[in-house]
Amino acid sequence: MPLRRSHPSLGRPTGRWRTFDEVGRLERLRRTVRVHPTAADAVLAAVLFAASLLPIHPPETQAAAPLTVGTVLLSGAGAGALVLRRRYPLPVLAVVSAAAAAALLTQQSRGFFVLTVGVAAYTVATRTPRRTAVAVGTASALALGVCAVVALGIGWLDPAIVVLLLWFGLAVAAGSAVRTRRAYIAVLEERAERAERTREQEARRRVAEERLRIARELHDVVAHQIAVINVQAGVAGHVLRERPGAAEDALGHVRAAARTALEELATLLGVLRRDDAPDPPTEPAPSLSRLESLIDSFAATQPIRWTTAGQPRALPGAVDVAAYRIVQESLTNACRHANGAAVTVRLTYHEEGVTIEVYDDGRTASATPAAPGAGLGLIGMRERAESVGGAFHAGPRPEGGFEVRAELPARATDTRPR
Repeated sequence: MPLRRSHPSLGRPTGRWRTFDEVGRLERLRRTVRVHPTAADAVLAAVLFAASLLPIHPPETQAAAPLTVGTVLLSGAGAGALVLRRRYPLPVLAVVSAAAAAALLTQQSRGFFVLTVGVAAYTVATRTPRRTAVAVGTASALALGVCAVVALGIGWLDPAIVVLLLWFGLAVAAGSAVRTRRAYIAVLEERAERAERTREQEARRRVAEERLRIARELHDVVAHQIAVINVQAGVAGHVLRERPGAAEDALGHVRAAARTALEELATLLGVLRRDDAPDPPTEPAPSLSRLESLIDSFAATQPIRWTTAGQPRALPGAVDVAAYRIVQESLTNACRHANGAAVTVRLTYHEEGVTIEVYDDGRTASATPAAPGAGLGLIGMRERAESVGGAFHAGPRPEGGFEVRAELPARATDTRPR
């Protein structure tokens, strides 16, 4: 229904136009009814009770039924039952129909008593399935029709009977329409709530995944470089007096590792803080193409053997990063827990992907207790392997030492040239 804002210069709107004030009052009235349904039904019952006592003249110039105690009692019983119509719709319809039938049969029916029966039938239609509402409404209409035919001595085609039946049909139809609309709105609200819950769950899942990804990146960047710094600082302290040249080289490695750690941290933090920045970081992503420099950073203090089998080829970006980080973390763990032991790094390219094997002989494994947070590196490597659909295994070797093995899928047809 179109709305028009009321304005003094326009005069008072008429016809089908409503002002915003009228719509606001109507909405407030509806809200009050929803908040206090019993009080609203009590007011409705009082209005219908008064209407049922009004004198009306029946057809064929018969005089209106006199106002008697019986009329008041029957009208009061029928209208008063409407106070409980929302809670007990079927019993209320039965009580109202019985009161109306008694009023008809005893010639004590006055006013608009039929309105109470219509309201009760409407309530049944809004609270029960359609078949139940139609069946109960039809039964009540026929019962009152029979009472009217008997009491008034008229036929079924008399306008009074026809109007009575149509009134019941209209009440049931209106109630069914309201029930259908309420059910439709409930479905829409339930879908909206479910969609909102799904969005919240998806947002929480993405936040958790991002936190894990950031934790892995920080662990890989910091743990590796700190391990190199720790080892090289130990070498420098050991040979400082006897071999100053070697100590200077070790300190150079410390400075280089610290500079690399700062650069990688700056790159990572820049990515986290960037919001469509015009100058994104240009630092190359971790890749097996940088594996030689990674191994050189450990080779000064630990013998490392690096072999490659199969035909090397470009890997998908996610697989390439995962492979590099797994090798990096494996070497870091070997440096921490088996410092000085010989380490072997083997990459095997095959049709289905690439296999990474990193193991040490463990002959000079350190007995130092594990630092706080130990084990997160293995968890991170497993997560990286599984994130690209691969498999991961890590554990002691039967002949001594520790082994890390990861199989990362990357079919030859899935790769792209660098």
